[in-house]
Amino acid sequence: MGASYLPDPVVRPPLGGPPVDPGALAKALRERVDGEVRFDAGSRAAYATDASNFRRTPIGVVLPRTPEAAAEAVAVAREHGAPVLSRGGGTSLAGQCANTAVVIDWSKHCHRLESVDTERRTCVVQPGIVLDELNRQLAPTGLRYGPEPATHPNCTIGGMIGNNSCGATAQAHGKVVDNIARLEVLLYDGTRFWCGETSDEEYAQIERQGDLRAAVYRGLRELRDTYGDEIRRRFPGIPRRVSGYNLDSLLPEHRFDVAGLLVGSESTLVTVLRAELELVPVVPERTLVVLGFPRIDQAAEAVPDILPHEPIALEGVDDRLIHDQRLKHLNPKALGELPDGRAFLMVQFGADTVEEADDRAHRMLDALHETEHDPDVAFLDDPVHEQELWQVRESGLGATAHVPHRPDTFEGWEDSAVPPERLGEYLRRLRGLYEEFGYLSDTGPSLYGHFGQGCVHTRIPFDLYTADGVAAYRRFMERAADLVAEFGGSFSGEHGDGQSRGELLPRMFGEDLVAAFGRLKALFDPLNRMNPGKVVAPYGLDENLRLGADWAPRDRRDVHFRFPHDGGSFAEAANRCVGVGRCRQLTHEGGAVMCPSYQVTREEEHSTRGRARLLFEMLDGHGDSAIHDGWRSREVKDALDLCLACKGCKKDCPADVDMATYKAEFLSHHYAGRPWRRPRSDLSMGWLPALAQTVGRTRLGPVVNALTHTPPLAKAAVAVAGIADREVPLFAGQTLQQWFRRHEPSGDGRRGTVLLWPDTFTNHFHPHIGRAAVTLLEHAGWRVELPAEPLCCGLTWISTGQLGTAERVLTRTVRRLAGHVRSGGLVVALEPSCTAVLRSDVAELFPGDRDVRRLREQTVTLAELLTEHSPGYTPPRVPERSARALAQVHCHQHAVLGWDADGELLRRAGVDAERLEAGCCGLAGNFGFERGHLAVSEACAEQALLPRLRAEAPETVVLADGFSCRTQIRELDSGGHEGVHLAELLASALPGGPGSAYGVAPDARPASPGRRGRGLARAG
Repeated sequence: MGASYLPDPVVRPPLGGPPVDPGALAKALRERVDGEVRFDAGSRAAYATDASNFRRTPIGVVLPRTPEAAAEAVAVAREHGAPVLSRGGGTSLAGQCANTAVVIDWSKHCHRLESVDTERRTCVVQPGIVLDELNRQLAPTGLRYGPEPATHPNCTIGGMIGNNSCGATAQAHGKVVDNIARLEVLLYDGTRFWCGETSDEEYAQIERQGDLRAAVYRGLRELRDTYGDEIRRRFPGIPRRVSGYNLDSLLPEHRFDVAGLLVGSESTLVTVLRAELELVPVVPERTLVVLGFPRIDQAAEAVPDILPHEPIALEGVDDRLIHDQRLKHLNPKALGELPDGRAFLMVQFGADTVEEADDRAHRMLDALHETEHDPDVAFLDDPVHEQELWQVRESGLGATAHVPHRPDTFEGWEDSAVPPERLGEYLRRLRGLYEEFGYLSDTGPSLYGHFGQGCVHTRIPFDLYTADGVAAYRRFMERAADLVAEFGGSFSGEHGDGQSRGELLPRMFGEDLVAAFGRLKALFDPLNRMNPGKVVAPYGLDENLRLGADWAPRDRRDVHFRFPHDGGSFAEAANRCVGVGRCRQLTHEGGAVMCPSYQVTREEEHSTRGRARLLFEMLDGHGDSAIHDGWRSREVKDALDLCLACKGCKKDCPADVDMATYKAEFLSHHYAGRPWRRPRSDLSMGWLPALAQTVGRTRLGPVVNALTHTPPLAKAAVAVAGIADREVPLFAGQTLQQWFRRHEPSGDGRRGTVLLWPDTFTNHFHPHIGRAAVTLLEHAGWRVELPAEPLCCGLTWISTGQLGTAERVLTRTVRRLAGHVRSGGLVVALEPSCTAVLRSDVAELFPGDRDVRRLREQTVTLAELLTEHSPGYTPPRVPERSARALAQVHCHQHAVLGWDADGELLRRAGVDAERLEAGCCGLAGNFGFERGHLAVSEACAEQALLPRLRAEAPETVVLADGFSCRTQIRELDSGGHEGVHLAELLASALPGGPGSAYGVAPDARPASPGRRGRGLARAG
């Protein structure tokens, strides 16, 4: 096959890449680019990998403020001979976003919706806009962008264009290539133009220009004419052909669509500056039917009989995925909605009305009953339950990555696609391949995906740690590629080829078409500077591995936290992150918290993923990390500095990353042997329990309050403490323990004795909450015991990384409580952050201690005690004036304890309680008081919490069990609202209870010092 006027295919680049002077390049970029230019070790480490098995440290990172600034960055890179890589959400699974190049991160600044044409149903966007954010902005028009990958809360349109993304909605709307009108693109040589479908007249006009664009178009037409027959013969005619370049878009039947050609090119041909998207109407109503089958291949074989009924989504999931989610306690409510079976099809219908959608579903079910398929059926038209079940499917990648007591699983062959009518047979053959290679077990690998289009997702327990394991991984990939080629399928159904599958493409397309891919690359990028080594002339699938046989991290065994779920290894804990980027979502839908610092900064290194990448690089497993100084690393310290330790990731991250714990462990070693380097706030905030005990014992609360609230002295106190310039909480004049010593018990105590935990915040700052809890518990039939001596859970020492002290404090506490918990007694705790320590952190510090296990299992929240351990208990009916409530759930309660019991208790008390989807309040214990954090702290609160409170009626109760949440609400602009504890609200409804609009006695909280107190403080 001749191609005399076409360039020769590009050749594979050397591993080291072209020689570049990073200093000169960085200087030129800073001088000429309107944006942030980062060549520091921390930024390079944070961008060293994506969601794939691969790792390449970038030359530097540029965050342009406009598409024009990005074009200038490419110009500077060209002048210095540096490769370029565009990056969106960084969730690529095949290594597309990991390269030794200048990485252009579009997501921080270039996220504008520039225009909308509702008549033509199009819009123009910048590449960094997140899909969900785009659709939120489009909502008033009744239009949306059709393709919706599982990463829709955090993936960008630019990344979707790069990968030709699809998602479940592709069943109705197709791939990105089917939903693109035009692209504005930039070639590495500086050529810039808009492109799309091209008529003969438009082509002739372009050619007459005689410029570089004309030369490219001339080459594209020759490429089409030369390879057209081979394209028609070898390109699979299936819905999910994503592998390779879209040469078929150049064919006459696709109207010489250059934009379509460039979709899915993975930043290897052009830089996309803007995109004109084709939009679809929002489907008003949806109905979901879940079908249960005995086996996943049987579920797949029912797909052809369902497709004629035109569902808008048709997804498959097997029992292994369900089992993995149950092990990880993901989506428990949704799992209870599933019908009987060991494999499931989720079939969604859409229409203008619920009745129409239901009718379509029923017609499908009636037709299925006339076939050999006889599934069990769950029929849902409740949007809440539907969304929960979609979460089961969308959590697949993360849910199957790190399953307890199972080998880790990896991507690589996670995205194959075959004709839907052959899907059942393919799944059986693929399972046989798993068995042959020893990857199959009773619990995996799981199989799931977009079955309506024949696309299969999975994660496989490849051994990527040993030479033999890596060799087996290569053999499996080659065999699996041959299997898909035999079925007439595609190696990728939506994730792209990148480095995982690039070298396998000849097995699918043949050598001639792979040569055509290489010539296409040479037309656009003859110097091979655009994301080199991906798709064509690729690096090998076993090169540049993030792990690999030579991975030898500098793991230390003298850790404080024992990381029981990671084999006691900090390195394995740091390796938990699989890169799906859920920590980069911009909203709090479903009550999600993660990741507040990313949401207000949009900085990769201030996301959970970015921090995990830095910790991974800190351990320098390959000896070439940008981070050279290990646990002393300033770059890692800076990235962790804005971690609020909210523990949101512990709950929301599908891979169970617990950055608060990692931060505490890091800080402990970072300052080991040099405590003088710690900020003063580590002493003032970390040792707050000891200070509070001294103040309480000496009854100096009013004096300290006067000192910290008299303007000249307050400034001095803040400076000495090394904390932010904000109001210091007031000490109570009498501690809870002091009040309890004189307290006369009431009630009959028929339920037995419960120990009330005297946390520092309740005991010394808000004892009125403890008093309310005692009253409520005694009314409920409990006899309350309160330890008389000073005790602490060690929370503040943990959060500041003073883990040696925390361990000593906790050891004393556990020994004091041992008798109570050994006898089966319950411990009820009121402060969520302290409760979370007793339910989680303590067990990770002392995993083998039986008293610790007892304490963890027998510590309960107030709501849990009253709903789960108090049979027959009926809470007091809250008066109508307090029956409307908004609940700001503390982050640690969200992450560790859960709020279901609270919601149920409030329901029984007649309270209409709405759980706010507001994320972290921003104070987060000591974080908001630490110097340099005030702006981030306030920005977190202003995302959703404070605006919502300002819009609420004054009489609405604001429930906030966390001391931090109450403090933030009180000190910032919340429209005059005060946060109250659940105990206060319920106790106020008891006969004779103190009452107000909030259910709280007006004088319950410590009062600010009066003029006389401030005068005495000034006088000394």
